[in-house]
Amino acid sequence: SPNFFYSRRIGRAPAGSLPDHDYADVPDGTRILGAGKLTGKIGNDWNIGTMHAVTSREYAEIEYAGERSQAEVEPLTYYGVTRIQKEMNDGIRGLGIITTTAQRRFKNGHLEEEFNKGAYTVGLDGWSFLDTSRVWVVTGWMGMSHVRGNQQRITNVQRNSRHYFQRPDAAHVNVDSSANALTGFAGRFTINKQKGNYFFNSALGFIHPNFDVNDMGFMWRTDMINAHVAGGHRWTEPTDYYRRANVGLAVFATTDFDRNVTWSGVFTNYWLQFLNYYSIEGNFAYNPETLNHSLTRGGPMTKSTPGWQYGIWLESDNRKDVTWSLGSRAYIRSPQNRNQSVDIAFEIKPSSTLSFRINPEISWRRTFAQWVGDFDDPLAESTFGKRYVFGELNHKEFSSSFRVSWTFTPKLSLQFYAQPLISAGDYRNFKYLAKSGSYNFTRFDNSGGSINMDDEDSYWADPDGNGPAEPISFDNPDFNVKSLRLNAILRWEFLPGSTFYLVWNHSKFGYQNIGEFQFGHSADRLWNIAPDNIFMMKITYWLNM
Repeated sequence: SPNFFYSRRIGRAPAGSLPDHDYADVPDGTRILGAGKLTGKIGNDWNIGTMHAVTSREYAEIEYAGERSQAEVEPLTYYGVTRIQKEMNDGIRGLGIITTTAQRRFKNGHLEEEFNKGAYTVGLDGWSFLDTSRVWVVTGWMGMSHVRGNQQRITNVQRNSRHYFQRPDAAHVNVDSSANALTGFAGRFTINKQKGNYFFNSALGFIHPNFDVNDMGFMWRTDMINAHVAGGHRWTEPTDYYRRANVGLAVFATTDFDRNVTWSGVFTNYWLQFLNYYSIEGNFAYNPETLNHSLTRGGPMTKSTPGWQYGIWLESDNRKDVTWSLGSRAYIRSPQNRNQSVDIAFEIKPSSTLSFRINPEISWRRTFAQWVGDFDDPLAESTFGKRYVFGELNHKEFSSSFRVSWTFTPKLSLQFYAQPLISAGDYRNFKYLAKSGSYNFTRFDNSGGSINMDDEDSYWADPDGNGPAEPISFDNPDFNVKSLRLNAILRWEFLPGSTFYLVWNHSKFGYQNIGEFQFGHSADRLWNIAPDNIFMMKITYWLNM
């Protein structure tokens, strides 16, 4: 389900491109000129919330050939969202509506190709219990989106990663370069048994290819119809061996609007709590061969090979002052395609008002075909006149979270959160897609061709040696990323329902074009990176009307 409203869209970093420059100073965030929020209840049945904000036009300071100037990187923007919900028959039924609006005003013409001029959504949702004991419930939602802009902007929307209308083998979508608006629909309906030892859940949903809520919401994919059926059993009475347990099984499938199956499988999960309150949880899934729309980033479909996945977690007695958990996950499609991770968590609660939690995780990913780029080549007839280049990726990543929660009084509390990350990816054995609709690739150095790296850290690849195909050039895609995020939030409820917040955000980010994972070296470099520090204050005041 897409999110119709995602608050971090407001005040995010400016997203406009820059003209040619030797130096640029871009604002870290977009200033909020003014904002207001009103939430509350009318009577016992109506819930209402509305928020409106205006963000500033932002400029970057640039220098090019000794000349200094300003470039607009974010237009003046209005954001608005309204949510109304009505409960009926003491909550037996409910109906809600949400509307969002994003409206922009441009000064610089090039930004009109990079932002929607207007974006509007409306959604309806509701529920209805099917029996007076509220065991069975039907829920659902439907929504419509409409974005508008100039022809180049709407063409860009059709071609971006949420839509990929330019796919050469797609029979049901195509890029309309004359369009200045895009309207789409989405919805999802479920039936759920939510009481009793036996449980059941089933859903059917769809997202039309034109649907887009990313101006004020969040979504990552369109052109899908999916459904699942799930059921299982809970054991809630203690026995001589365990206290509680449950097991579930689900089958699921996703197609596009042209009926191509893009994901399907069988999923099972279990949970068991022992007599000492320790517990074990796990899952297992199998996915058969399907088709893939996104591997070529707007190119033809490929196949996704069969795979299976598992996850298992052990957890100690969470009633204790010191608790821990240990988990492992894996998704494996072949020896060349596997993703594995291990994480561990510790939590210490010296008192009822203070807790410390740390959760480090390390993951390893090996991908047989990771996207590098696409290049025009009229001789590549089996892939519609383009070479789609991939590499084998070995990826290692370490991340951790550290959280402190301290409640000084019922009205005064402090939360602190830190998240370091080190991630490195090494590419090798470069290849290109041999045929659309397949998972077959041809290595440059195994086809009579060749591949070499020059002194500028770029690759030159020749698909056919002395043949007529033009050589291909692409930058070394290896990466080493380091980041650190810190957040501290002080909350003070100075009056009942009225709250003051003081927030500190500290962030660091570093990037190198190397693929080697070096924990100690990366940690040292992360420590020496200059940080960004942001301080914010927020006040909410309760009006009892």
